[in-house]
Amino acid sequence: MSPRLRQITIPDFGLPEAAPEIPAATYERRCREAHASAGRTWLAVYGDREHLANIVFLTGIEPRFEEMLLLLGPDDRRVIVVGNECIDYAPLALLPGLEIVLAQSFGLMGQDRTVAPRLPVVLSDIGLRPGDTVGLAGWKYLEVEEWDGEPSFFVPSMVVDALSLAVGGREGVTDATRVLMHPASGLRSVVDVDQIAAYEWGGAHCSAMVWRILTGARPGDSEYSAAARMGYAGEPLACHVMMSGGDASHPVVGLRSPSARRLAEGNGVTTAVGLWGGLSARAGVLAKHDDAFEAVASGYFAGLLAWYETADLGISGAEIFAATTEALARAGLRSALNPGHLTGHDEWTHTPIRPHAPETIDSGMAMQVDIIPVPMRPGTALNCEDGIVFADAALRASLAERHPAVAARIEARRAFVRDGLGIELKPAILPTSSIPLILPPCWLQANRVFVAG
Repeated sequence: MSPRLRQITIPDFGLPEAAPEIPAATYERRCREAHASAGRTWLAVYGDREHLANIVFLTGIEPRFEEMLLLLGPDDRRVIVVGNECIDYAPLALLPGLEIVLAQSFGLMGQDRTVAPRLPVVLSDIGLRPGDTVGLAGWKYLEVEEWDGEPSFFVPSMVVDALSLAVGGREGVTDATRVLMHPASGLRSVVDVDQIAAYEWGGAHCSAMVWRILTGARPGDSEYSAAARMGYAGEPLACHVMMSGGDASHPVVGLRSPSARRLAEGNGVTTAVGLWGGLSARAGVLAKHDDAFEAVASGYFAGLLAWYETADLGISGAEIFAATTEALARAGLRSALNPGHLTGHDEWTHTPIRPHAPETIDSGMAMQVDIIPVPMRPGTALNCEDGIVFADAALRASLAERHPAVAARIEARRAFVRDGLGIELKPAILPTSSIPLILPPCWLQANRVFVAG
């Protein structure tokens, strides 16, 4: 099936205004499951402003300006340790029965340290005792090939040291990040129907922002003015906003933030917006036509089609990786990173899509189809990146019952992909982006997109 370009009308799928809320009982259940899976006296979950996803998934609040440490212990103990600024913010948490404790070392430097300056003392006052064991979850974990001997932690050493002092030795503290972040068994890897609805809110909004940037970009715009068309209204970002242009003398770098540089016709252009629940990205050229570039883009789109044709419940991540890699290779391309990964409050949680990976796709996995093609002609870029959720029939029925507007938007997107783009999505694939598989290689003709041949 050879992709071809066609002028089409992009539907308006509508934007949800209020983000769906996660019930308090869900946070309770998550914490109980996480503590039980850790198999330790205490589960300690670290978070800071950049690494907030585990904390917000378990409590409904995230660190602001400073660090947090969530402690889940015996008899359903739930304690969050915060600094000076979050002491007034933490009561907004949605986790019932949460105790809020001050540790001023988590506050910014120069702030008051006269009340609770020593984290080991705070931990002992909470109830951590010599002989207790602690499973410590950071923002990622090391695989066996990355470390000799006992792995270290992706957590500040002062937190590891303080926990070790409280329980009487470093041997009492072990890594438990897999409990939350393993690509198959991690608590965050398979989410429930309410979380899917919340992620769809993020997917719908970030994709609409990207489409506004793409359709509004014009030669002479600064990157700032192009990015400003996104219409940001304070939605929770999963990563920095990306927008940049370039030419043969000025490479297009996808991770760049916008600048005052002016866009010119023929420039390569790229943009991405990530909110809680997913990220959308597009890259192409700021032109009406570019035959050579469109030929490369056709091969890239064939790789996207291979991804969607292969992915389904029960399919291994290795199979998706292989099918996508083979399709891209026919066009002389490869994926710069894994062609897809789990997503959530953070842009990239983990991924089962790896060579030889044993993990299979499960119902409830929220995933980002993230195929970044290389090599590209200097001064050009290509990307068509969006979020989806895999859901079996029971989960789809539950979504329709609990969140009918979400289910209706998803079904409308699926119908457009089928009828407008000629691509039949598997029943289990639920697009959360409102520009699903819409790839205009030339941004000055935004409605001229690839369809299945």
